[in-house]
Amino acid sequence: MENNEPKKLVEKEKIVAEKLNGRFAMLGFIALIGAYLTTGQIIPGFI
Repeated sequence: MENNEPKKLVEKEKIVAEKLNGRFAMLGFIALIGAYLTTGQIIPGFI
């Protein structure tokens, strides 16, 4: 079975931006877990 669809090229800048965005999202999630474990609140200082 052949794949007749043309190959899509993605700019290198978009790949780098998506990787960076994912890393910052993971960092934010780790910070959320750390804040919850130390204070018991999801957003410290806000109920």
